[in-house]
Amino acid sequence: MEWTADILGTDFQSCRVDAPGPDGVFRRATLIRHRVESKDQADSDAYSAPKRYGAVLFLHGWSDYFFNTELARFWAQQGYDFYALDMHNHGRSLQADMPGGYVADLADYDGEIEKAIEIIRHDHTASSTGSLTLMGHSTGGLVAALWASRHPDDIQYLILDSPWLEMHGSSLVRRAANAMVSPIARIRPEMVLRLPERGFYFRSISSTAEGEWTLDENYRPPLAFPVRAGWLSAVFAGHSQVARGLKLEMPVLVLTSTTSANGMVWQESMRRSDAVLDVSVIALRAMALGRTVTLERIDGALHDVFLSAPAVRKDAYSRLARWVKGFMDNNEPDRRREGDA
Repeated sequence: MEWTADILGTDFQSCRVDAPGPDGVFRRATLIRHRVESKDQADSDAYSAPKRYGAVLFLHGWSDYFFNTELARFWAQQGYDFYALDMHNHGRSLQADMPGGYVADLADYDGEIEKAIEIIRHDHTASSTGSLTLMGHSTGGLVAALWASRHPDDIQYLILDSPWLEMHGSSLVRRAANAMVSPIARIRPEMVLRLPERGFYFRSISSTAEGEWTLDENYRPPLAFPVRAGWLSAVFAGHSQVARGLKLEMPVLVLTSTTSANGMVWQESMRRSDAVLDVSVIALRAMALGRTVTLERIDGALHDVFLSAPAVRKDAYSRLARWVKGFMDNNEPDRRREGDA
């Protein structure tokens, strides 16, 4: 394992992660870490946290990759080491001979997540003794929640940014769709389903359209990857598990927009709402995750609340910082010892 310079600049490095999934198949992922390399940054007030109290591992959404340097620096300001994983068949881990975004079972991500955590725990002394927080966005949020339910002792906190916990409408919609997709998934799992293509969310975030974020379209295509039957069936199976209740014991934070904007025609409301998921259904499903769940609804937020307009994401970061202070900081062993001294 060797860390090399990452595409995000001097404060980021990445390394290749090869790990077997539950089926024994080795898959390639990429782990990214944030490190303050500039002396001027390290000496600035924004990076004045005296210690590392643990680590955060971020999982991106479907058809996505990690690029949000602002999120990484937020966690540095809180005193936590930040890592992100470009999961197999995504972003930095794309391979020409593999279908982009495809996975036949969401548990196939388990091996690379476990390997990433192993690397994190050996990467920094404080990270091995402090807490580990798993953070996921959209489909990555679904993957993170399911992983946490299978590995309850490996993480201490779970943070979900607009997690895809259910289909639009209700579980009835999912069951009806699954009844049509499931037979195809069994026979031809990599078959592309001819579904309407929408690029509205990409339009709202990309600096090449009407957003402010610089995206590499080789890593994050404007119209997302083709939807394949096996992948959609795997997502439906994950939704079904969430609907039955995951019984998570660790504290969970879920952030979503207050409104959704759906449709096949661009609407100006898509600049200030979730144009991908049904946030009302997500809020309802969030309550089935565990016993200690905090739900934050962000006015004017996009599908990824931390890519919203500056004033909106300032509110999102403020709410996240409040939760970090209330749940995470008060339970870090190093900080308790400082308070007792």
